[in-house]
Amino acid sequence: MISSDRMTPAELAALLHFHAEAGVEWLLERDPVDRFAEFAQAKAARGNIGSQAVQKTQTSAQSDTPRPSTNRDTSSPSGNRMAAAPAAVPQMAIPDEQAIAEARFAAESARSLGELKSAMEAFSGCNLRNSARNMVFADGNPSSGIMVIGPMPNGDDDRDGIPFSGKQGQMLDRMLAAIGLDRTSVLLTNVIPWRPPGNRVPSPRETDICRPFIERQIMLAEPRHLLILGNFAGRFFFGGNDTIHHMRGEWRDIAVGGTTVPALATLHPQDLMSAPASKRLAWQDLLAFRARIRG
Repeated sequence: MISSDRMTPAELAALLHFHAEAGVEWLLERDPVDRFAEFAQAKAARGNIGSQAVQKTQTSAQSDTPRPSTNRDTSSPSGNRMAAAPAAVPQMAIPDEQAIAEARFAAESARSLGELKSAMEAFSGCNLRNSARNMVFADGNPSSGIMVIGPMPNGDDDRDGIPFSGKQGQMLDRMLAAIGLDRTSVLLTNVIPWRPPGNRVPSPRETDICRPFIERQIMLAEPRHLLILGNFAGRFFFGGNDTIHHMRGEWRDIAVGGTTVPALATLHPQDLMSAPASKRLAWQDLLAFRARIRG
């Protein structure tokens, strides 16, 4: 291991940037924290107040049945019974059937995009929010009739609380400008509203929990056209395991809330930054998108 006092300022800056991109937010806490105990307490608490679906997922029946009190446990040496102070239960989300049902209820209860945003900010059923700095909702013009949907926030989005920030946002701005659009003429959003640690791909369970929110957002915005960016978002809406190179460039109808919306998939800005040769493919898709929205 190389000591930090032997590193140059540039090397230190690069190391800190690497940790930030990997999802590290705190290098050291003042007091030690037993994360395993926190998880056990949260799991037990959810088991005691959960529905029958939650009880089936518990691996220990003791989390659902309180232990009887005894004099030895609750009495003082003088024989006077003392009330046990309730332990503080950390707010930890455990993906399960109840979390999906709660997400669906919260989404369906929203009657406007503002109400949906408030509901998502108050929602605690997804573990991804525990490691994210901000909930990234949307940016742009909700009444534009055009939604651009990416996969999930990156580090810049998580820091700023705005979708498509940083270099990826600058690339998207150039893509939109090439067909006469900008952030004020579309609504930008992501399938997943919280950044996964280290920019990993969300698990199927996390995706199922977030699905009601993005579907409700589409229903409330009522777009006439969708532009889908990248592998994850394409598979989310179209299904299957094809790569974006097989999904791109073809108009498909997406069924949301009893209505269908035409959608076109293309490469994500990060794909173009990683492989500039793919820009010609994205340009073909953007031209097809422009022709459709103008027609």
